[in-house]
Amino acid sequence: MEKLFTVAYLSELFVGAQDDIAEQIELIWGHIKVLLVVPFLRIFMYINLVMSIMLFTEMVYMAVVVAFNTLFGKKPEQRYKFEPFEDDAELGSSVYPLVLVQVPMYNEKEVYKLSIGAACGLSWPSDRIVIQVLDDSTDPLIKGMVEMECESWASKGINIHYQVRDNRKGYKAGALKEGLKHDYAKQCEYVVIFDADFQPEPDFLTQTVPYLHHNSELGLVQGRWKFVNSNDCLMTRLQEMSLNYHFKVEQEYGSITFAFFGFNGTAGVWRMAALDEAGGWKDRTTVEDMDLAVRASLKGWKFLYLGSLKVKNELPSVFTAYRYQQHRWSCGPANLFRKMFCEIMRNQKVTWWKKLYVLYSFFFVRKIVSHIVTFTLYCVVFPATILIPEVMIPRWFTVYIGTMITLLCAVGTPRSFYLVVFWVLFENVMSLHRAKATFIGLFETQRVNEWVVTEKHGDASKVKATPQQSLSWFRIGERIHMLELCVGIVLFGCACYDLAYGKYHYYIYLYLQAIAFIIMGCGYIGTEVSSS
Repeated sequence: MEKLFTVAYLSELFVGAQDDIAEQIELIWGHIKVLLVVPFLRIFMYINLVMSIMLFTEMVYMAVVVAFNTLFGKKPEQRYKFEPFEDDAELGSSVYPLVLVQVPMYNEKEVYKLSIGAACGLSWPSDRIVIQVLDDSTDPLIKGMVEMECESWASKGINIHYQVRDNRKGYKAGALKEGLKHDYAKQCEYVVIFDADFQPEPDFLTQTVPYLHHNSELGLVQGRWKFVNSNDCLMTRLQEMSLNYHFKVEQEYGSITFAFFGFNGTAGVWRMAALDEAGGWKDRTTVEDMDLAVRASLKGWKFLYLGSLKVKNELPSVFTAYRYQQHRWSCGPANLFRKMFCEIMRNQKVTWWKKLYVLYSFFFVRKIVSHIVTFTLYCVVFPATILIPEVMIPRWFTVYIGTMITLLCAVGTPRSFYLVVFWVLFENVMSLHRAKATFIGLFETQRVNEWVVTEKHGDASKVKATPQQSLSWFRIGERIHMLELCVGIVLFGCACYDLAYGKYHYYIYLYLQAIAFIIMGCGYIGTEVSSS
């Protein structure tokens, strides 16, 4: 009896101690939450709200300017002189300026014929155009095929040069810079760049070069991208929505207001004098095209964007390739902003108003704030306020600001408007990588100069592998993306907690966003091209 009493007493004592420890932990957590967690989260939320308002204001202003010019027919090209070239009875084709067409490529097995054929098919006097294929391929078989294709066109009377390097220093920028060192390139007045998956229409030069020839202040004429594989899968449809907004609003706005925008790296014609005065190609960041554009603008050169001039190209249809591309496109601008901030501030050739536009609007809001706030607000602050209900996101923001930003981005692609919910979820997932890449660029950490060429598939993208063909454990392991999976699981847990205990009713959005992260984390988005 005494023994039983002792055991019962010890058991009660142990349970009591457990209860006491739990109460102590709860009490300590309560103090920490009140003193540190709640104030920090509230400040973090307000910072995100301010960034969102900055982005919203920028987007509304750009949309209003573009809409006004569209309604009143004030296209950017109307302010510049345009006269087509015509053969002269005495001078013949010499009235046409000498143009260099550069086609950089790297192991482009699927698209090299399309790109070289399109470049050689440009309507321009054969003695006034030089085609330069800059092949950095590391596969000897592909190198041989590209060289044979160039020889085939040369046998037809095309002035085409096949150029290779013994290294890939500087990647695309290094190849373009090396290509301009040849004597025949130095004689050219203008240079056109087409990436390996771009297929310009024959009249591309006749629609662009006259603007440069008759307007000495113009340094660049940029065409718009047209996506040949936008219907391949849901991922390409969603990419089309984002890029259409970029071309219809951001590029158009830059051309209208300051005659400045970021060169897209392809489908553009440069005046050689502008390129040389800007210092030529540099490989200090992964956005060598934007770097050149900013430097040329600081020298006083103006840019013209032709939204009506469309050049066919290919969107990445494989999720892994798209992740690498977005890392490069997000990390590079942030790193360039870091490198050029003081140079822009010290510049004496452009007005303070233009410098403010480049630093604040072009770089800070569109290249840094937009990438960071999308992830931190919708994937960090929203779930955090469920666990810390003392912090509440204003309803006016969740309803009006978020909706307006979404509509402004989606309006550029009316045919895909019904996909706007999927687009929001997709962009929020990609914001994880863009935010991470932006911080890598700002702080110059390990992956700051990572360059992975976006793989193209050409006609092969139409031949998709069946689920049975890719259902091996090795392939499944390749598809998994742990970062997306982990975030998806956390959001799913927050959604469950909000459904059970929350008061803000975010669980519908959180469930959908969690599912999007998990689906993309398992690699079930995009296409899978057969390797056979």
